[in-house]
Amino acid sequence: MRKPNIIFYFSDQQRHDTMGCYGQKINVTPVLDDLAEKGTLFMNAFTCQPVCGPARAALQTGKYPTEVGCFTNNRMLPLSEKTIAKYFNDAGYDTAYVGKWHLASQGPDVNYETTAIPEAYRGGYKDYWMASDILEFTSRGYNGYVHDINNKKHEFIGYRADCINNYAIDFVRNHSGENPFFLFVSQVEPHHQNDRNCHQGPDGSKEKYKNFEVPEDLAGADGDWQLEYPDYLGCCNRLDYNVGRLIDTLKAKGIYEDTVIIYTSDHGSHFKTRNSEYKRSCHDSSIRIPMIVHGPGFMGGGKVESLVSLIDVPTTLLDVGGIKIPDDFKGKSLKSLAKNPNMPWRDSVMVQISESQIGRAIRTQKWKYSVRADGDGWLLPNSEIYYEDFLYDLENDPHERTNLVTCAAHAKTRAELERMLLENLQIANEPPAKILSCK
Repeated sequence: MRKPNIIFYFSDQQRHDTMGCYGQKINVTPVLDDLAEKGTLFMNAFTCQPVCGPARAALQTGKYPTEVGCFTNNRMLPLSEKTIAKYFNDAGYDTAYVGKWHLASQGPDVNYETTAIPEAYRGGYKDYWMASDILEFTSRGYNGYVHDINNKKHEFIGYRADCINNYAIDFVRNHSGENPFFLFVSQVEPHHQNDRNCHQGPDGSKEKYKNFEVPEDLAGADGDWQLEYPDYLGCCNRLDYNVGRLIDTLKAKGIYEDTVIIYTSDHGSHFKTRNSEYKRSCHDSSIRIPMIVHGPGFMGGGKVESLVSLIDVPTTLLDVGGIKIPDDFKGKSLKSLAKNPNMPWRDSVMVQISESQIGRAIRTQKWKYSVRADGDGWLLPNSEIYYEDFLYDLENDPHERTNLVTCAAHAKTRAELERMLLENLQIANEPPAKILSCK
């Protein structure tokens, strides 16, 4: 039996509630909503690291960012790591990558932020490459450039998400079909444009989405959501449009039914309501992500309520491709959960947080428990001593307004969550640690 083609479609900094399938009332994502209805929608999906580079390191290796040394941005993925692309290559797949890579540069001596990335630093994607290490540095909302597999610079004109998607379409349209393919599409949207300090939606987004309904976690809070949310939704709508264009290409080639499509994001966005920027916190607005899978093995899976993590995606990708899961991969395959949503599953997900702090958090269906250590979150991957930082009762306080971490009535709950978190640290091969009461 022929193995399925696989497309992993990755947005950047996208909240789950931008989509109708998660409750968005404006018609922002009709294509993705249709995929969710026909495929499998994971209702409680979370990142394992709410920072761009570390999240990508986890996806490419199946390991937690601290395990591979990529616990902050601007850290090169070690050349010794066997990435998912290399596993797919070994299994007879053609591998392709388009968009933002963010795993090739580290300091002044290894810097490919705006130049072509040498083959050795591309994570094993060997058959098609149209990418930039830091796409935000080589482009803006409109116009920019990437480099191809031969290091040739390609300038593009038009809305960035459209142009990056065009490269994905080009690969699919011209693929020979002799082998199955694994295509990784890494968009920047709806991430803010760093050098403009704003979100750059398609022209007309501010007017089109000016009457947005305020997400309840943002309502009444400071931050920049009042100004930025219309363009943010415009970015999400354009991603949806481009997923539809790619699907049209699959259908035109007659391979849509033979292709598994996974759509998710690296982290969410709290719009400067929890700290001075958009992520790097334990709150659901920062760590909760959309996750939809459509295609063979996932059709009619409905809505899955179990807690799933971005760390599960590499394992799932290999499982879909019929590839043996390496012993050092930390996630669980979502294929079995799609077939049987009520099967026994984990009772928590763990999140590593860097740059803003040396932080760790655990999320259950009912509770959020987060700790942090002294030290610089840019320099130190982990610690032996953590202090309790946040405790939220998500059933009674879903928008995380009331921190219960010092409440004596919840001492037993904190002790149980501490035990669970320490177990997860051990799974991630972190050093033994102690968790103390907050300072």
